[in-house]
Amino acid sequence: MGLFDLFGRKSRQDAEEAEKTKDTSDGMVYSGMRVEVTTFDGQMLFIAKLRGLRGHTAELHLYSENTLPQEEEPFHVKIRGYNDHEKKAVYMEGFITPKPDNIWHVDELKIAEIVNDRAFFRLSTDIEATLTTFSGHGASEQPCRLLNISIGGVCIGSEYVHHIDDRFLLNVKLLEDRAPSAMYCQILRITEKEQSKYEYGCKFLELTEADQDQIAQNIFTFQCKKRKGSQK
Repeated sequence: MGLFDLFGRKSRQDAEEAEKTKDTSDGMVYSGMRVEVTTFDGQMLFIAKLRGLRGHTAELHLYSENTLPQEEEPFHVKIRGYNDHEKKAVYMEGFITPKPDNIWHVDELKIAEIVNDRAFFRLSTDIEATLTTFSGHGASEQPCRLLNISIGGVCIGSEYVHHIDDRFLLNVKLLEDRAPSAMYCQILRITEKEQSKYEYGCKFLELTEADQDQIAQNIFTFQCKKRKGSQK
């Protein structure tokens, strides 16, 4: 089964021109930008780093091994990036074709929209985790549920009361064949649920670019396994 059979055909002739698209050379898109690639119906394909940007062409370097069929015909996709300098989400589209070494070439790359939006794609998870808080009395470990995760933060569910700006260490095993990850977090939002339960929207603290790349790779791998499971 080919890529078009899995995600639906969309030829160049059928692709609708955006109302008015912006040039990628205006500084909003740049080499090194982390991007998420999806079909036009919202199916996540992969997370990658955009490299070698030249006008309306670029390369997408995947964070993990490519599991997509190697179609030779260009495939029309949506590409979402985040400009760290302007703090804006950049929505693009283009035609991708595979190259060796987990790289996809992008042609006819163009910006469709620039908006104030969240930085990263959030992957729904709902798996067991623990959080460790620290105080003058020492450390305290609590069970929680990891509800979703992105490169920039997480949402967790807990029966314990916490407050805005509280900080804690989150320990979670996102993948069975990988070691648990420990991430330092700060609470930004609190939603009170039924039966005295809470959801905490948190951002990661003190992450290096290498840390973010590792999280992106884990999210991509988790998404691939989740997609395979849903197709059985």
